[in-house]
Amino acid sequence: MIRPARPADAEAVAPLLVLAMGHIAGIFARSTRYEDAIPFFEAFFKDGDNQYSYANTLVYETEAGVIGAITGYDGGRLHELRQPVLDKLREAEPDFNPNDETEPGEYYIDCVNVDPGHQGKGIGKELIRAFCEHAQTLGYGRVGLIVDMVNPAAKRLYENLGFQVAGEKDFMGHRYFHMVRQSPSYSKFA
Repeated sequence: MIRPARPADAEAVAPLLVLAMGHIAGIFARSTRYEDAIPFFEAFFKDGDNQYSYANTLVYETEAGVIGAITGYDGGRLHELRQPVLDKLREAEPDFNPNDETEPGEYYIDCVNVDPGHQGKGIGKELIRAFCEHAQTLGYGRVGLIVDMVNPAAKRLYENLGFQVAGEKDFMGHRYFHMVRQSPSYSKFA
């Protein structure tokens, strides 16, 4: 079942955020061990007002617990939602200033991942579809994401779900395709 996340899901979702973030989680943790970022993401997930918050997350739950998650938000709110995260990161690195990975006018998928023991079962696709439906109910006609250029399998997955390349972005030391999916119906920004 897919449902809105709750603060109590932090222990299950934080490792999924780390999996989705990959090298970026290592940058946040200032470590080559990405799992060192789990406490960082647990803390921000429990808070209601930042880009990694439970308030911006849908989870996939089975009798085994939460095994998948998707986090995203209004791209026009990126700076506002990112600020608490930047404030924390700048305690150790005052000049930390990443590029924008999204933009106004799109509902942005920041992170999506499924527990490795449950991958390959279509759960990620279900989460993405649910996120796109959620965006549409909120009035967004466009859902966006970035996918690392060195990950052609992920790019194909998104293309199969109706996303198209809209451009390229540099973000946190990697080059990404910026992909968007247009809603077939109305748009809040039309």
